[in-house]
Amino acid sequence: MNMLATLDSIITSIIYLVASFALFFIGRYIYKLINRGINVDHELVEKDNLAFAIANTGYYVGLLIAIWSLYVGDDFGHILDNLISIFIYGLLSILLLNLSIFISDKLVLRSFDLRKEIIQDQNVGTGVIEAAICIANGLIIHGVLVENPDGFLEIIVLWLVAQVVLLLVEFVYNKMTSYNIHEEIVKNNVAAGIGYAGAIIALANLVRHGTEMHAENWIGVAENLGIETGLGLLLLPAARFMTDKILLPGRNLTDEIVNQETPNVGAAIIEAFGYIGGSVLICLSFG
Repeated sequence: MNMLATLDSIITSIIYLVASFALFFIGRYIYKLINRGINVDHELVEKDNLAFAIANTGYYVGLLIAIWSLYVGDDFGHILDNLISIFIYGLLSILLLNLSIFISDKLVLRSFDLRKEIIQDQNVGTGVIEAAICIANGLIIHGVLVENPDGFLEIIVLWLVAQVVLLLVEFVYNKMTSYNIHEEIVKNNVAAGIGYAGAIIALANLVRHGTEMHAENWIGVAENLGIETGLGLLLLPAARFMTDKILLPGRNLTDEIVNQETPNVGAAIIEAFGYIGGSVLICLSFG
């Protein structure tokens, strides 16, 4: 009897694995369709375009995080019912991810000609931010789908609110730094791009956590999301201060990133860690 149960579990897992691969390849196909003017293989293999490779990988990571949400929680019925739900919400997650990236590209990265920066100039800093936007939106979609698996209206409303929240990162980040992030990225300052990318992912992680928290009604959902967003916006300057005073004692983070001939990428990685690590600790603290 145990052998049969084990075999059934293995077969079920394989079926779900195949479904996951199918969704991933659909997401990959849509990405190539949207970017049909870009020869992906040529950029990755012939040109060794690191900027595009980072942006492309970021999309795949965001896609996996979004698909992951479909398997969180217990099965809710027969395997056929589960597969139907997986494909319906899986296709929705792919649609929302690509739409999210389009919105963010037009608003967050509005100062850039992305094709020129990533494809022509191979600007790694821009590629890093584009990857962060993909991962951030994957996290947001994950949170929205996990807590609201049965309501399309709730999913769309929360997703829209989360997009607005994500746009606040740019405003807060530019206010707390003495340099303009857009100007630094255009100058191919990879360090500036990494620090900003960490801020984007950190806030998205908190938005994900806020949407995943259980709530009895829309007021509860708004409270959870508002609390996490507020904490996230407070986290950014706090984490930057902590990076300056604790992780990089005796150094000025701004000097390391923009006020020297060669921007300090290592310092920017520590800055990004400060943001993301802080968001993880907040999520753990609030359960």
